[in-house]
Amino acid sequence: MLTRRHFLAASAAVSSISCMSLSEAIAATPKTVLVVAQQLDNMTSLDPHESFEALGGEIIGNMYQQLVTPNRENPDEVLPQIAESWTASDDGKTFTFKIKHGLKFSSGAEVTSEDCAYSMQRAVSLNKSPAFIITQFGWNADNAKDLIVAQDADTLVLKTTAPTAIGFLLYCLSANVACVVEKKVVEANAQNGDWGNAWLQKNSAGSGPFTLKTWRPSDTIVLELNPNGLYKGNLKRITLRHIVDPSAQLLMLQKGDADIARNLTSEQLRTLEGAKDVVLVRKAIASLMLLSLNLANDNLKNPKVWEAVKWAIDYDGIQKNILSMTHEVHQSIVPKGLPGAVNDTPFHKDSAKAKALLAEAGYPDGFEIELDHYSAQPYPDIAQTIQANLGEIGIKVKLIAGENRQVLTKMRARGHQMALSSWGTDYFDPNANTDVFCINADNSDNATTKPFAWRSSFKDDKIMAMAIAARDEKDPATRIKLFEELQRYFMDNSPFPILFQGSVTAACAPDVKGVELGVLPNDNSYQGTTKA
Repeated sequence: MLTRRHFLAASAAVSSISCMSLSEAIAATPKTVLVVAQQLDNMTSLDPHESFEALGGEIIGNMYQQLVTPNRENPDEVLPQIAESWTASDDGKTFTFKIKHGLKFSSGAEVTSEDCAYSMQRAVSLNKSPAFIITQFGWNADNAKDLIVAQDADTLVLKTTAPTAIGFLLYCLSANVACVVEKKVVEANAQNGDWGNAWLQKNSAGSGPFTLKTWRPSDTIVLELNPNGLYKGNLKRITLRHIVDPSAQLLMLQKGDADIARNLTSEQLRTLEGAKDVVLVRKAIASLMLLSLNLANDNLKNPKVWEAVKWAIDYDGIQKNILSMTHEVHQSIVPKGLPGAVNDTPFHKDSAKAKALLAEAGYPDGFEIELDHYSAQPYPDIAQTIQANLGEIGIKVKLIAGENRQVLTKMRARGHQMALSSWGTDYFDPNANTDVFCINADNSDNATTKPFAWRSSFKDDKIMAMAIAARDEKDPATRIKLFEELQRYFMDNSPFPILFQGSVTAACAPDVKGVELGVLPNDNSYQGTTKA
């Protein structure tokens, strides 16, 4: 799950150092070492088949490769990485990958189809948190060796238990859970049948541009150049230092003690816009902020009420005045940057229209409702604005603040009426979000599967059928079109006003080039980064 960034007030130290020029740096980092000031406390494992945290995903993404990787310029397609080509059988159940020659692990050994098959068998058999991304194709510990096979040194064959869209499979294979590890090295470090998990949590065995040199939890991570990798720049090492305070991160950047600051606050970033001595690299990430209307509440059952709420909110005002450096208006369940994302924003504040819709729903005088929200900023400020917006059309909102876990626990028990929360995408495919927002097969209280839609008692057979059809469509172009149609229909016919999409910013020294941020953490890459 993606890490939620909290807004922190800039301290007085910021104003006292904001005029300092990097040309006046009192401590320059070595030219072959990239020093990054970053919060590093959200990580428990660096095993690519176990880690499911944002920070771990980023580190793993710089140490390993997968069969395929998303195209940053066109997210509707994937690019070859370890695989050079692939084909699908007519029945959509057998997929054959040809492996590139010349790719090497950090040990110097060449990457083979046997390593690829072993890695996927390992991920399935370990069955850690991210395993569901690939076990949804029917693989399990009992059948993995039969369905995931190295046919020869250059050929990997994957068989699914049901017909599968190749686009869906490829996007899932770009996730960290499909990283390829070196079989020989991992097996040599296995203990008591753990598939080398204990060792790989704190070591690396990949073919990516960097290897793990040091990890001291909540202190330092050091990545060293993979001598056999594809990185061709001048960096030999990347040192990530755990700096909790954003003001301290900014001070390090301006003194020259750090080349990149990763967790600056909105206020700090605002002061740096246009500065000659700092380059801001910004990227929208797959994290959505949204309202959830629980249909178990009688006042929220009518679709006209859902529509009224969507037209009552001042999206642009909230973004400009509260979220200008951290979020943008986004109203679809698929975040921008993912395949097939719809970036239309049809809703805007229109109180008269919203009030008329509320009257059509049978509430000309409005009603009272509770709104749960996270207690950390910026959620309280946003909740107060939404309270005022809805008050203008007659909906009287009582705000209930709670820690993230309190709000989420209440939602998971269907205890909320309305809730302001966030949702992070798990893998690089539109199905990652449409599955949980649209497919709710059993809406009963004792359902065994409880997706996000279930939490708000929302079940729509048409939306569910559209989501399944889009997921399973074999033709990649048609599949994208079906997801686009689904998103537009969902905007108008669901009790989920999608509000904003988050973004992250890396503040870089001017001599640092080529930092790439991705829509998902594992796409944050230093592979093309150089220092002048």
